Amino acid sequence: MFCFQCQETSKGTGCTKAGVCGKQGNVADLQDRLIYVLKGIAYYNSIARKHGSVKSSTERFMLDSLFSTLTNTNFSESTFEERITEGIKIRDSIRTELESKGIDTGTNTNVNVPHPATVTRDELDVSENVGVLATDDEDIRSLRELLTYGLKGISAYAHHAAVLGYTDETIFDFFEKGLLATVDDELSVDDLTGLVLECGDVSLTTLQLLDKANSQVYGHQQPTEINIGTRENPGILISGHDLKDLEQLLEQSQGTGVDIYTHGEMIPAKAYPSFKKYDNFIGNYGNAWWKQKEEFDKFNGPILMTTNCLVPPKKSYIDRIYTTSIVGFDGVQHIEVNEDGSKDFSKIIEHAKKCAAPEQIEDGTVLAGFAHNAVLNLADKVVDAIKQGNISKFVVMAGCDGRHKERQYYTDFAQQLPDDTVILTAGCAKYRYNKLGLGDIDGIPRVLDAGQCNDSYSLIVIAQKLAEVFEVDDINELPIAYNIAWYEQKSVAVLLALLSLGVRNINLGPTLPAFLSPNVLNVLVDKFNISPAENVEADMKRLL
Repeated sequence: MFCFQCQETSKGTGCTKAGVCGKQGNVADLQDRLIYVLKGIAYYNSIARKHGSVKSSTERFMLDSLFSTLTNTNFSESTFEERITEGIKIRDSIRTELESKGIDTGTNTNVNVPHPATVTRDELDVSENVGVLATDDEDIRSLRELLTYGLKGISAYAHHAAVLGYTDETIFDFFEKGLLATVDDELSVDDLTGLVLECGDVSLTTLQLLDKANSQVYGHQQPTEINIGTRENPGILISGHDLKDLEQLLEQSQGTGVDIYTHGEMIPAKAYPSFKKYDNFIGNYGNAWWKQKEEFDKFNGPILMTTNCLVPPKKSYIDRIYTTSIVGFDGVQHIEVNEDGSKDFSKIIEHAKKCAAPEQIEDGTVLAGFAHNAVLNLADKVVDAIKQGNISKFVVMAGCDGRHKERQYYTDFAQQLPDDTVILTAGCAKYRYNKLGLGDIDGIPRVLDAGQCNDSYSLIVIAQKLAEVFEVDDINELPIAYNIAWYEQKSVAVLLALLSLGVRNINLGPTLPAFLSPNVLNVLVDKFNISPAENVEADMKRLL
């Protein structure tokens, strides 16, 4: 195997025997092969799209399959075997249908051999042309992988929107274009750089679509004090990001005596109006994804993993883990989705009834619910605080958390920020500072939590509103600094979205991506002045 798609990749260069995330080499190789099959589907689907004969089921297969290859999402060898088999079947059926209509499907000779549009399963299993290292040129490889990881991030956000019934054909169209670009040997560094920036535009479109889906289905988030303690009832812990799964679990658990707790990035769910009516929705349990091996042991009840952020479970609680949708791990129980999108959670509810109540690991509350609608309601107070000099700077500290000790940097940075600064956050990076009690400025909390990484669009809307209020044409002239923590491919998509808006001077850490070659990194530095996180003192001086 060779994988360097996440921030924690081995030695900062690449995992070659097993992933730091827990992914085994055979699974990593199967993921590479699945992505190659998706490129074959993209080839024929792009032709079908020109002739108006694209099937939504094919688009959804591509979306969910790419999502399944994200870090900490699916570790199941059997799942990827099945997806590869199904993908080849879908690819060949599109080709057959096109040819039956007399449509030319001649393959592009400018791509690797065996061609992803015609490769057989046997060829796929032995081919060396499907993985990261199949591309010899370091800069071309770097850009191809950057584009691929941007597409992976987009697939996650688009999946969540699609679950709620919101889609956009421009996203699927770029999926095909982007996937095919990664096997087109005639594309230059400049061509691929342009596609990477275009990927940022599509990422922005996708984030906007998901924001619309969440707010129209569940209402705009409201500032909310979220309980982090427990009750005496047995409970179910729901983790990941999927709000529809939470909605169905809450509906089905009403009156059963089972309490529901969120974990990790599900914490902002408590801030949505639609979820406030459930009296068994207690609050949030635990912290960021990487602490689950300790915290899941203490929860005592079953845990439902809805999307990415699964860590290979310990034997002590593996029998209490349930997965659903695109998440998978061999040996755990999986809850399938019905054709109408519904799920039957009766098994996990019955399991919970037999378990002890969660062990309390914290008490008190944390404040959340400051997505763009809530912050814009404070716009007058914010503007007054800026004009009066009470707020000197907003610092965007969004993104991911992780287990490396270097991430203590983000806690230290937040603690040492001047008292007249406000943190804008989204994603699990918040767990490094959302319980520090940093206070407020004129009634405005110093940590404004917009929600999941899925809610990163809120931070963009807030910046755009400030630009409008202060009549600034260049977003970089605003009193906003960016100190971003990344971990996996969704954060890559968000970063590309920020670059598509022309945001400069981003501080990125705790380490720079291993998949960026020196030349590609230099392009990003020259064009956008991206800087690696160094230390609290130096970075604070530069950013503030």
